[in-house]
Amino acid sequence: MNWITLQTETQLDEIRQRSAQRPQVIFKHSTRCSTSALVKSRLERNAQPWDIDFYFLDLLSYRPISNKIADSFQVPHESPQVLVIRNGECIYDESHLGISMDEIMERAA
Repeated sequence: MNWITLQTETQLDEIRQRSAQRPQVIFKHSTRCSTSALVKSRLERNAQPWDIDFYFLDLLSYRPISNKIADSFQVPHESPQVLVIRNGECIYDESHLGISMDEIMERAA
């Protein structure tokens, strides 16, 4: 998996802009949570779709960005959590063991 590290609020604007050309995925990960580690591992065992950008947010290091994501895309904060962004909008979000690469790819299509 070729993660793009999400570390600034400016990147959220870039994600919105890029989502007009191709789907953008944000994975919110807690480094202290075993469920989050399991989900991250499951995602990384899959081949990354070439037409989707995947962003990785370390919730513990960048909690204010996680809060901004919840506000900007109007989704409740959860961890772990995945959001699929297309045309500037969150078209899908899932959390915990409901996160799967197959579902991400289906929703992003």
